[in-house]
Amino acid sequence: MNAFDDRDREHMRCALELAARGLFTTTPNPRVGCVIVRDGRVVGEGWHERAGGDHAEVRALADAVSRGETARGATLYVTLEPCNHFGRTPPCTEALIGAGIARVVFAMQDPDSVAGGGAARLGAAGIAVAAGLLEEEARELNPGWIKRVREARPWVRVKVAASMDGRTALEDGASQWITGAAARADGHRWRARACAILTGIGTVRQDDPQLSVRAVETPRQPLKIVIDRRGELPPGARLLASGRVLVFSAETARATWPSNVEHVSLPGSDGRVDLAAMMRFLGDREVNEVQVEAGAKLNGALLAAGLVDELLLYVAPCLLGDPARGMFALPSPLGQLAARIPLAIREHERVGDDWRIVARVGAPPS
Repeated sequence: MNAFDDRDREHMRCALELAARGLFTTTPNPRVGCVIVRDGRVVGEGWHERAGGDHAEVRALADAVSRGETARGATLYVTLEPCNHFGRTPPCTEALIGAGIARVVFAMQDPDSVAGGGAARLGAAGIAVAAGLLEEEARELNPGWIKRVREARPWVRVKVAASMDGRTALEDGASQWITGAAARADGHRWRARACAILTGIGTVRQDDPQLSVRAVETPRQPLKIVIDRRGELPPGARLLASGRVLVFSAETARATWPSNVEHVSLPGSDGRVDLAAMMRFLGDREVNEVQVEAGAKLNGALLAAGLVDELLLYVAPCLLGDPARGMFALPSPLGQLAARIPLAIREHERVGDDWRIVARVGAPPS
């Protein structure tokens, strides 16, 4: 059992804050932060910014040099086990050994069997290694990357704006706007961290969304994904005006689209798009996080297929009543209360006049 003191926790929290700076940019890589401490002083800091760029440890070592400091004999705090392989960049383990680091504290073990083994390599070089400090916080920064590495599919987050009686649109589909401006801007921040935004052809026809990040500054726009069973996405849809678009259908496309559109046919046994195969396809494309912004039918189909990991729910202080539309239209309605789908509430916070609730699909903690 590793023993950590308050100073260890303080420095790892700083590393976590640094890692969060890459929230919008690191995909498909994990968000990682690093702090180097020598003689009780921080002598270097770094975070991973984007794929192909230096890892957090290497940036922290370079920062120490730029400050006129040395990392020899120092303790290095990093939110992820240092990598031990040649990928887009050389292994961080060798950089740490070469710099003379005396102790490495990392938050979470690398789940990637290819890149892993860093702790063993450092230990074999005589460096003291301690793991597990603020591990949960580090994992929360990278749910999509962990999901993709372990299960070969992205982390799927369904975003819903609803009234207090759980209604997302009027009977005719009108839904703009149930929540206020602050909640909508907050939703764009969640969009910015996602690798892709997914919707269905029904939502495109009803709302003609852009599916782009607009309310926050970001150097990267997520991939736009449309599930369109018959390949009928209108060529004049606003989401086609810019960025990369991926259309999944179950049939040969009936429409002709601009060059920024990629079409993939993945028919399932029921004549609809094979949702599980689609998620595996996205995992192969190194998509970490998918944010779903769709209607009740697609939301329900994804939930019924066991492909939803998290709900991002914005609740407005209003009532729409029946027969307004709900959040999830399950293909097979629940026959008994015991079959209900449990959720674990992770956070709830007021955003303007509305409330944001983040919940994980699965049994809540006992």
